[in-house]
Amino acid sequence: MKRLLVRLMVLALLLPALIACGGTPATPPAAAPAAEEAPAEEAPAAEEAAPAASGEPFRVAVVMPSSTTDLAWSQAMYDALRAIQEEMGGEAAMEISFSESMFNVTDAAAALRDYATDGNNLVIAHGTQYGTSLFEVARDFPETSFAWGTAIDTGEAEGLTNIFAYNAKAAEGGYINGVIAALLSQDDVIGIIGPVEAGDAKDYIDGFENGVLATKPDASVQKTYTGSFGDTALAAEAANVQIEAGADVLTGSAQQVVGAIGVAQENNVLWLGTQSSQASLAPELVVATQLYDWSGVVGDMIGKIQSGELGGTAYELTLENGGLKIEFNTEYDLPAEVQTAAEEAIQAVQSGEIDPLAGS
Repeated sequence: MKRLLVRLMVLALLLPALIACGGTPATPPAAAPAAEEAPAEEAPAAEEAAPAASGEPFRVAVVMPSSTTDLAWSQAMYDALRAIQEEMGGEAAMEISFSESMFNVTDAAAALRDYATDGNNLVIAHGTQYGTSLFEVARDFPETSFAWGTAIDTGEAEGLTNIFAYNAKAAEGGYINGVIAALLSQDDVIGIIGPVEAGDAKDYIDGFENGVLATKPDASVQKTYTGSFGDTALAAEAANVQIEAGADVLTGSAQQVVGAIGVAQENNVLWLGTQSSQASLAPELVVATQLYDWSGVVGDMIGKIQSGELGGTAYELTLENGGLKIEFNTEYDLPAEVQTAAEEAIQAVQSGEIDPLAGS
C-alpha cells in the first residue's frame, strides 16, 4: 500500500510535465554558446526587486524544460517570478507568461520568438540548452531584454547588449549538504544521483562529495549520472542500486529526483535536496535543501530594464549574497550538533575559508 501511495504521489507531481507546449516539429537540439570567462555580478538581495512602473504592467515570459511544480529547477524560477509579482503589486503591475515542459529545443526556440514578438519586456530562457536559440532571437529583437542560465555569457563578444545571464554557485550548498550527510550517515555510505555531468548539477555534486569527505575522509561516496534531467524511473533505479549497496543517505539534482525520493521514502533513507524545497515529498526524511532564490536577480534585471539598461550583466547566486539558502526541514528532528556543524560550514564558505570545489 505504501509503495502505491508513493507512486501515485509521484505521478501527480509529474502530470503537468507531461503536457508540453506546442511548437514546430522536433529537430536535434543546438549546442549552447561557450561561456565567456568574465566575472559575474553577485545577486542582489531578494528585497531589492524593482517596484512597479507606471502605466502598462511589466511583462515577463519564461521558457522552462520542466513543470512549474517540479520541486526543482523550473519551480525555483517560477516561485521567484511570483514573489516579484506580489512585491510589485500583483498582476496589474507585472504579467507572467510561461511555457513549461519544453524538452524540445526547437519548440523552445519558437516559444522564445513568439514571446519577443508579443512584446514582452523580459524573455527568460531557463536552461543552458536554449542558449543558441536565445542568441539568435535576441539579435532579431534588440529592444527586448533576454536572460538565460545557468550561464555567464551575456553576448558581449557577439555585439549583443540585450542579454542577461545568471548562474548558481551550487557547490556551496552542496558542500553544506555533504557535511550534514556525513554526520547523519550511520554506515558511512552515501549516494548521489545526478542528471548530466555538467553545469550547476555537477558543481552541486562535486561540492557535496567534498563536504562528505572533509567531514569523514573514509566515507564511501557512490555517484550515478543518469544522463537525463527528467527521467524519474532512471533516478529511482539508481537510488535502489545505491541503497542495496549500503547507502543510508542520498542526494540528487534536477527534476528527476522525485523518483529517487520515492525510493528513499520506501526504504527509510535520508535525503538532502537542492534547487527547490522537496520536504513535502517526504517530510520525515528530507533533512535540508539548498534553495535557489532567483528573486533578487530577476528583480534587479527588471530595475535595469526600466532604467534603460537592457542587458550586459551576469549574476551569481551565493550563500553570502543570499541567493542560495540552506533550509532545514522543521519536521525532521536534526540533532543540534549536526545543525551547529552545518552553520559553521556555512560561515566558513561565506568567508572564503572553505573552497567547496577545492580538489575537484
